[in-house]
Amino acid sequence: MTLPIRVSPKSGMTVDRLSEYLGTPIVGDPRVGHRMVRDLVDDSRTVRPGDAYLAIPGSRWHGLDFEDEVAAAGAVLAISDRPSSALPTLIVDEPRKVVGPLASWFHDEPSRDLRVFGVTGTNGKTSTTHFIDAALTAAGESAGLISGARIRGPGYDLVPTRTTPEAPMLQRTLATFRRHGVTGCAMEVSSHAVDQHRVDGTAFRVMAFANLSDDHLDYHGSMETYFATKADMFTVERTQIAAISIDDDWGARLAAGTAPETWTCSALDATADVYATDIRCADTGTRFTAHTPYGTGDIRLQTLGPHQVANALLALTSVVADGVDVAAAAEGISSVTGVAGRCEPVRAGQSFVAIVDYMHNTAGQHALLPYLRSLACGRLILVVGATGGRDPGKRRPLGQVAAQYADVVIVTDESPEDEDPDAIRAEVLRGARHGDSAVVVEEPDRGAALTRAVSMARPDDIVVVTGRGSDTFRRYGPRTSFFDDRAELRRAIVESLDTQP
Repeated sequence: MTLPIRVSPKSGMTVDRLSEYLGTPIVGDPRVGHRMVRDLVDDSRTVRPGDAYLAIPGSRWHGLDFEDEVAAAGAVLAISDRPSSALPTLIVDEPRKVVGPLASWFHDEPSRDLRVFGVTGTNGKTSTTHFIDAALTAAGESAGLISGARIRGPGYDLVPTRTTPEAPMLQRTLATFRRHGVTGCAMEVSSHAVDQHRVDGTAFRVMAFANLSDDHLDYHGSMETYFATKADMFTVERTQIAAISIDDDWGARLAAGTAPETWTCSALDATADVYATDIRCADTGTRFTAHTPYGTGDIRLQTLGPHQVANALLALTSVVADGVDVAAAAEGISSVTGVAGRCEPVRAGQSFVAIVDYMHNTAGQHALLPYLRSLACGRLILVVGATGGRDPGKRRPLGQVAAQYADVVIVTDESPEDEDPDAIRAEVLRGARHGDSAVVVEEPDRGAALTRAVSMARPDDIVVVTGRGSDTFRRYGPRTSFFDDRAELRRAIVESLDTQP
């Protein structure tokens, strides 16, 4: 069931009260001061009568580019860094820095009434938040989930467009969770969200760190800046407890310098506060024993891949650090049957294994492809590409690592955005053609690429479609289209079965 994300703000919210909170006068018609404000909205397409419109400068557009449409839709006010010609305006120097605390205040600081479990890092955030959600539920709590794959709570189920919502939607969602009695919320926190102040104004009970690897360097510029952005979440002003995986050097470095109460976890190091032993990985999942200061828990993961051990341990550490029973948490984590687009099997009666996975950087490839390679009695057929508008330096390595593990690499488009798709594919192809023995095929059309992968597959082969996971929209310049890898892979399989004698 999908519910509109609209909740009542503080009682008696007026334009004057917003003006007083921001410490800035109304520019334009001061008579609007008494007008009631229904909600704070930053998307011009969703404005309703009585809303205050947050007109934020962006990389491609400024929010005030849409001021006429917003005024026509019934907005009572704009909040921006310059005056609107269509609406009374509250002017602030840096709107992005203001929006998070403003939205939290507007909705009466909902995170103060929830235990918010944040998860940040390069890979594994989505799986870890789903494991936390399941652990809280198994412990008898009413849980909410804000992940890149799902926003879900009591009577509430949405597919998001961002890993971490913009601040107005985030605070509105937390307020809705509070209204429905949610006691604990698991939430992905991306580095973009931190840098763009989307999570400012959110109080975290626990902040978890999964790992750090080369990604988003087109945005952050360097690994040091990328790390510093993540590390900014691990202060006493942001979180009460830090849960940190120390299985990479970045995590170990972070754990050595955090000020909040810190819990470490590891799938490799038994000196961590929470660690794993007896790890047994199979084609149906992974079993291991988790050791914590409050006892042990046997975890039987139904999600595929050895990399899920680290994600499950981080989830367990996050909730146990906050007092959740170890056995209940372990049972909840073990109950997760899958996470959308994360090593997700597609079964349509075929004789080979078909999987969709979000892996979009070389760290993700190295984490999952050796496991899939070990399962393949036949060939590993990999569909790979790269998204436009993101770190171009990782495109050639993506192709090279794909060819290192796969027998067949089919290079196709993901979502070119504003870039030339031929140029993106050319970089991935250059990397793939450095492989020792992989057959490399170029197929620009993604649907045709999936059909081709399926047509090549024989019994005991494994077909893996990578890069997009549960994302369902892609953009070619101004044109946006719907494309679901899981649905399209299923379609290709069914069509292939229909043509068999």
